[in-house]
Amino acid sequence: MKNWKKLLAAGIGGAMLAGSLAACGGGGGKAASSEPVTLTVFSQLANYSGEQHGWSADILLDPEQTGISVPVILNIVNDQSGAFDTRMEAGDLGDIVVLGSDNTFQRALNNGMLFAWEDYNMLDEHGAYIKEHMPVALQKTRDIAGDGKTYGFGHNVANGDTFDAFFYTWDIRWDLYKELGYPEVNELEDLIQVFKDMKEICPTDETGKPTYAVYSWPDWDGNMVMYVKSTATSFYGYDEFEIGLYDPDDGSFYGALDDNSPYLRALKFYNQLYQNDLLCPDSMTTTYETMSAKVQNGGVFFSIFNYAGSSLYNTENHIAENKMMLSLTPKNASPIVYGQSALGGNRYWCIGANSKYPDIAMEVINYLCTPQGRMTMEYGPQGLCWDYDENRNIFFTDFGRTAYNDQDGTQMPEPYKGSFHDGMLQINNTTWSIDAFNPDSNPESPEKYNWKFWKSEQGEPRCDTEADWREYTGCSSVDEYMLSGNYKVSPGSAYVAREKDNEFQTTWDQVTKCIVEYTWKAMYAKDDAEYDKIVDEMISLANEYGYQQCVEWSIEEAALRKAAEDAVKTN
Repeated sequence: MKNWKKLLAAGIGGAMLAGSLAACGGGGGKAASSEPVTLTVFSQLANYSGEQHGWSADILLDPEQTGISVPVILNIVNDQSGAFDTRMEAGDLGDIVVLGSDNTFQRALNNGMLFAWEDYNMLDEHGAYIKEHMPVALQKTRDIAGDGKTYGFGHNVANGDTFDAFFYTWDIRWDLYKELGYPEVNELEDLIQVFKDMKEICPTDETGKPTYAVYSWPDWDGNMVMYVKSTATSFYGYDEFEIGLYDPDDGSFYGALDDNSPYLRALKFYNQLYQNDLLCPDSMTTTYETMSAKVQNGGVFFSIFNYAGSSLYNTENHIAENKMMLSLTPKNASPIVYGQSALGGNRYWCIGANSKYPDIAMEVINYLCTPQGRMTMEYGPQGLCWDYDENRNIFFTDFGRTAYNDQDGTQMPEPYKGSFHDGMLQINNTTWSIDAFNPDSNPESPEKYNWKFWKSEQGEPRCDTEADWREYTGCSSVDEYMLSGNYKVSPGSAYVAREKDNEFQTTWDQVTKCIVEYTWKAMYAKDDAEYDKIVDEMISLANEYGYQQCVEWSIEEAALRKAAEDAVKTN
């Protein structure tokens, strides 16, 4: 059965249709077969393609643990080599579909590629937890569609009025920074000399290979080079937006290639790092996984992101050696932090219109939205890796703490297979925000899904280096430190970007391809003269392709976004 909607259009009778649904393991009841069902998961956010393996795969094969009606195997397809457009043309995005932007969600929706969750009572019968606990997020996509039906929900759904934990945390090797005598860092460019001095005292990593300040990766590039625009975001507090950056305070828009733009300042910074042998030369051709291994081996001094810095480097072994990456924000920086919203974000969980198993796909997504599913896929199996104490406060087991802090090597015990890291779910999208409250935790004082806020984790410094950082900053946690300085809040809202028509989309694609290609060339310029020449060529070509038209569109979108954010503030 290829397309459930086509069955209705063909006028198939209710009894015959019900029989077809049962045959493909769907409809209102559970699948008749206990054989595993393989679902194709197309994820624009995934860094991996292939069958999901390890402990998360083992859990999904166990209906008693998940509540899913049949054992499930996930075959993950990422968006390498234009897979989204290819699958759109072929008329099949997959079973579970994770879309990485408002634009791709709207394109898929407008082309009839997404399954309506009300069809066949799918949401009622197979997505009950989602329906009860995420009504606002569901309504958002219902409003976008305009036909009264739901086609998914956005990531990072909130259940409280707050904002997410910071992830632009400016992580730096604090043990090396201390050894240098805490040099002052006011501006972005002040870090260049700090990194040069760090390389003097730590020229090689734990494998004997050269160290670098930064190891970027191209996997997540979009309209701009991800690491460059993110550095501008982390310094100015301007959010990546269309073909530039957006100030959430006043709605101002800064085009990527405008004179003295934040993007060009960040690009110049990375070229200066490259000229001083501080940017890993493999950055343009590497993967996130390769970069991660380099960080874990002590080959990188700095990351603007915690997930590419402290979360990778601060293993139990490094902490035991008094080595840690911790936050050092330039005094004149204002990192962005994202406001939580019950509306969810712009990375969507959907089901493909031509899925053979929309009911099973819905059950999987529903499981990932339950507290059990959210906790398990973040931290591993309950009991083995984490649990609740007698007051329903959450804690790591000794094994779970080791596994979570050493995500590359800790082997899972029987009956699970492989390492903890390799077994983590590779879809790379969230349901609830990590900073949402876990309703299964302490009913009198619910704890967040984020382990950094668990009562069990509010203890003494883990080593002398962390104690030194606390003394230097006067703060006991990274979030306390980030909140003690300058920052900007990007509020959640119902804003969704307009869809571009085909002609303008072609212009947009030419311009953004030019920006990404020439940004990488400029990062690798051997000297200032070559850098200036490449940037001039980038600006000239982009203008020929229609850069100004893209900027005008972006300014209009910025006004719409600001209006949506202001509406949230006044309600």
